[in-house]
Amino acid sequence: MNGRRNLSSGTAMAVLSVIFFTWGALTSLNDVLIPHLKSVFEMNYAQTMLIQFTFFSTYLVMSIPAGRVVAHVGYKPSIVIGLVVAGIGALAFYPAARAPSYPLFLLALFVLASGITLLQVAANPYISLLGEPRKASSRLTLAQALNSLGHTLAPALIGPLILSVAVLGSAELAQLAAPQQEAYRIAQAESVQLPYLGIAAGLFLLASFVYLFRLPPLTEATEQADPQHHTFFEVLRHRHLRLGVVAIFVYVGAEVAIGSFLINYIADPRIGNIDAGSAARYVSYYWGGAMIGRFIGSALMRRIDPRMLLCIFALVAIALLATTIATTGAIAMWSVIAIGLFNSVMFPTLFTLGIEGLGPMTSKASSLLVMAIVGGAVVPLLQGLLADRIGVQLAFALPVLCYAYIAWYALQGSRLPALAPGHVAADMP
Repeated sequence: MNGRRNLSSGTAMAVLSVIFFTWGALTSLNDVLIPHLKSVFEMNYAQTMLIQFTFFSTYLVMSIPAGRVVAHVGYKPSIVIGLVVAGIGALAFYPAARAPSYPLFLLALFVLASGITLLQVAANPYISLLGEPRKASSRLTLAQALNSLGHTLAPALIGPLILSVAVLGSAELAQLAAPQQEAYRIAQAESVQLPYLGIAAGLFLLASFVYLFRLPPLTEATEQADPQHHTFFEVLRHRHLRLGVVAIFVYVGAEVAIGSFLINYIADPRIGNIDAGSAARYVSYYWGGAMIGRFIGSALMRRIDPRMLLCIFALVAIALLATTIATTGAIAMWSVIAIGLFNSVMFPTLFTLGIEGLGPMTSKASSLLVMAIVGGAVVPLLQGLLADRIGVQLAFALPVLCYAYIAWYALQGSRLPALAPGHVAADMP
């Protein structure tokens, strides 16, 4: 027997929290890339939203392959592989910027997101299994708070580096000679090289540390330890899981869509009337609200039923969106930023409600819920199409519909049928 002991659950939780922080930071940098690449390649909103579409569609394409990797090699090796793949994607930003080529940027983003998908599929259930089952929700909420901290800090610390070259409007750009226009676009594109090289180095270093740590393997919780084979169709027989997949889809879609439009929306003369570089700071406030709200929400859930709290937060988000649609200036700006605070408990609560009572089918249910993160690809693209036709402000009507569904799911769709104790809650379509 090997004399080295596995890390304690608390230490393993700390290691996993660093990983949650890292992928939160990488995800929020998309909100900085959107206005940056929009300027570099002179695209409309729908074309620019291909950034989010590429990133989040990876969850749809890669979740099942990622689940097979976890089942085959286990949690710790999967986390190491995910970090390495994400590092390769970050490294690919260098040639994409040197070209510069929008398709190459999207390809690099797809590789980076593939690594993050594997991290999601491995780390979310792993966190829930580290300790007492009754505290699984609080552990996931705490990890998600660290994820939000990454969302908060990355735009503020790395965003100004990417947006360091002054953004010129189409009229200003047209006044430049052709060689000057080309030099401007190259300078804009190359401003992402150094930040993403640093990100790649950090991901490779983190993969090395995780490889050296002796994380608890938890092999008893993998599909290999389950004597009965469960299919995805069997898992989907559970109504609360099916509806939970939709809830994760619309939640992530709404959250990402709002964040994606924040810089352009706040820079609008009728809203914040500030430059894009300064507006990036407000994206940090949006994600910072989610971080603070997760700590507050974790405490509130000890006294308030999670379903009721989820419904209340969704209704407040609807009220804030209605306010930003109907007003201008500071009220419109701060009402949309404040939505981040009420997004806070939604993902961990929806995730735990979706897998509730599923027993040995939990891992397959988790894969389906992670796959639903593809909502971050679809909803922002739809909102981009709306924004091109009716304007950015009115296009916020789409997230209103998303939060309305979440409020309904909290009160009705997530309820389990009454069963005898010890039975897995199953229901037929």
